[in-house]
Amino acid sequence: MDTLGLLLQGFEVALTPANLMWAFLGSVLGTAIGILPGIGPALTIALLLPVTISVGPVSAFIMFAGVLYGAMYGGSTTSILINTPGEAGSMMTALEGNKMARAGRGAAALATAAIGSFVAGTIATLLLTFAAPVVAELAFVLKPADYFALTVLAFTSVAVVMGASRVRGFVSLFMGLALGVIGIDAMTGQPRMTFGMADLLDGVELTVVLVSVFAVGEILYVASRYSHGQEKIIPIKGKAWMTRDEWRRSWKPWLRGTAIGFPMGAIPGSGSEIPTMLSYSLEKKLSRHKDEFGKGAIEGVAGPEAANNAAAAGILVPLLTLGLPTSATAAILLAAFQNYGLQPGPFLFTGNPELVWGLIASLYIGNFMLLVLNLPLVGLWVRLLYIPKPQLYAGILVFAMMGIWGVSGSVFDLGLMAVLGLLSYAMRVYGFPIPPLLIGLILVPLAENQLRTALAAGQGQLSVLVETPVSMIFLSLALLSLFVPIILRRLRTAA
Repeated sequence: MDTLGLLLQGFEVALTPANLMWAFLGSVLGTAIGILPGIGPALTIALLLPVTISVGPVSAFIMFAGVLYGAMYGGSTTSILINTPGEAGSMMTALEGNKMARAGRGAAALATAAIGSFVAGTIATLLLTFAAPVVAELAFVLKPADYFALTVLAFTSVAVVMGASRVRGFVSLFMGLALGVIGIDAMTGQPRMTFGMADLLDGVELTVVLVSVFAVGEILYVASRYSHGQEKIIPIKGKAWMTRDEWRRSWKPWLRGTAIGFPMGAIPGSGSEIPTMLSYSLEKKLSRHKDEFGKGAIEGVAGPEAANNAAAAGILVPLLTLGLPTSATAAILLAAFQNYGLQPGPFLFTGNPELVWGLIASLYIGNFMLLVLNLPLVGLWVRLLYIPKPQLYAGILVFAMMGIWGVSGSVFDLGLMAVLGLLSYAMRVYGFPIPPLLIGLILVPLAENQLRTALAAGQGQLSVLVETPVSMIFLSLALLSLFVPIILRRLRTAA
């Protein structure tokens, strides 16, 4: 069946009353957590994993998609009104958006952020609709050696790009790999790294790690840097809509931001920060109002916000078609698939089309819901900023503990959550990035399985790993990601 026919079937799934409710709930939750500083989509989806076990996979992923998109919308509100990004992708919005708010143009800044998010989200979802089936078809020709090379590329690029240094990135990655191999080896039946503890024979529960890292570790880190001073929230002033000149200055940055964000979101390690930075730099170079940058240029809000939302759709292409997460949020979504016994990849499109196309169709619906929720109701959302932070953080920790206890009923898992939470807090304090740990933990079973399969087919010859052009390309890109930054740095120093 053609793509449009499958998409129409997806709308039939997404437009059922129950799934519309889940899409609305995800959009509301996403907007709320995007607005609240220190809480992002990764943390929210991690907290929801234990709760959604009893919910069907289609409904759960429709809600998760709403959370992912909603956080992109909501993050701009705090960036503009209190100069505090609600999530990492909104950092660049704060540079110009807060200046606009201080100059009495807060309403225009919020409007261009919301409309830009809608435009970018819709165009990026269209690109996802037509790109994902093509990539899924190509994935059928990949051999085990190709998949192993792809995971190596994901490991190296994420470890190199994220974090204060590549050493910290690789330390974080190897910690994730170590956690991922704990338990009984599926091929030999031998226990690995269990240290004689029966509770570890089944491996480390993925949900426990995710909740520990994002709920416990993140909240401890945010709380340790909490200031008791009252945050100054700038009142929303100015017209509730943009002027004709502001429209004229915004529409091109929306399109350029989309063109940057969507492909960058699909690249391992780029996250939402890199495309928003690139978009801001591009708009600063192309703008006819360069003197306004740093004082409240609307292009500096429109472009990064569009790039932010387009990147959110971009991460779904490699995730759905190859099972490859390119960000922390994508890694948690992959874990959610595995919780339901599903493995994203080309067979997901043929074996579970209701889930894939229902999810893609829900992105169109959620985008429209978010536009309606954000433009007229922004004053209501701002009230969330008045929630006392100590009570908010304490509530999240309690909810995390209840979720883990509800899933496993194990005191050992609660203790493990506390240990891993303290470890992730220490990692944040000393600049060790979290995404490499998650991607190493989640992808190591796939990498190990594909490596063993390839070596078995090649009778133990390592040359089998570089026999296909695809594996050679992926491994070459992995090597380039390791050495090109070093070479460029030395050339810059020599110059």
